[in-house]
Amino acid sequence: MSAFQYSHRVTYADCTVGNHVYYARYLDMLEAARGEFFRQLGTSFLEWQERDTAFPVVECRLRYRAPARYDDTLAIKLWVTKAEGARLNFASEIFNQAGVLLVEAEIFHVCAGLDGKPKRLPETLRAALPIGAGSKSAIRSDAAEQPR
Repeated sequence: MSAFQYSHRVTYADCTVGNHVYYARYLDMLEAARGEFFRQLGTSFLEWQERDTAFPVVECRLRYRAPARYDDTLAIKLWVTKAEGARLNFASEIFNQAGVLLVEAEIFHVCAGLDGKPKRLPETLRAALPIGAGSKSAIRSDAAEQPR
């Protein structure tokens, strides 16, 4: 199975005065993509919440490669890298309409009840997840960027 893809048109509100997307806005875009991913699996975040299940983010890593600009059409690709126990991890890449890689991301979630206590991923969700569609990490290591 291939990575899930979500499209986002960069709005003026996404941008800084310098006409590039403000760094934190990428987190909003990734959240929207994950929401659509869950919806495509058949159960929205709200429906999971109504079942006493939430997926709070416990860690995220982003590497910015190039800026997105106002009115760009972005392709946000995401895939599950881990779904076991209470962990649910995603990797993502964001490309512009020219196919230039802009952002690499890893988002780590824990499955929890509404009381905030971790719990195992629901079996129905685990069974529906396309694990391994792109099980590699999204963030690439560049030898030139490594400390010596």
